[in-house]
Amino acid sequence: MGSIVTLVGNPRSGSRTADVAVRAAEAALGSAGDVVDLAGLAPHLFAPQPVAAVEVALDLVKDAGVLVVASPTYKGTYTGLLKAFLDRLPPQALAGRHALPILVMGGAQHALAVEVHLRPLLVELGAIVPTPGLAVLESRLADLDSVLKPWAAQVQGQLPAGI
Repeated sequence: MGSIVTLVGNPRSGSRTADVAVRAAEAALGSAGDVVDLAGLAPHLFAPQPVAAVEVALDLVKDAGVLVVASPTYKGTYTGLLKAFLDRLPPQALAGRHALPILVMGGAQHALAVEVHLRPLLVELGAIVPTPGLAVLESRLADLDSVLKPWAAQVQGQLPAGI
């Protein structure tokens, strides 16, 4: 299958989103694998010439067997930073790969954003996306394990053996 890659679309380095993503990957997959934190790549995403660090990150994502994709919720959806990065992938770049979408949000009114916005983006890139995506309210971060455990159990049943 391939490796596990955790992609964090928060523009701030060391974010709560990164913590949630790593802990969710560990809960569902046993490891976060390689963590690609886009905060450090943000200044290079629109560079006129290819930047080695961005190309390495894109290759990691394309080669992942399982991709955990996490973002804070901005304006009811994922960040522009995550979108700008994923837009650099060619069509069907994630074909045959499994992707686990995660959004961290301030209010329950955004809970469907993980299914309505992030899932379709990953599917458009060809990913197989088990149900449900993970919507984490900031108010639940102190008790994250109680959110992750049932989600991980549900998702694990939809992933191929050996992941």
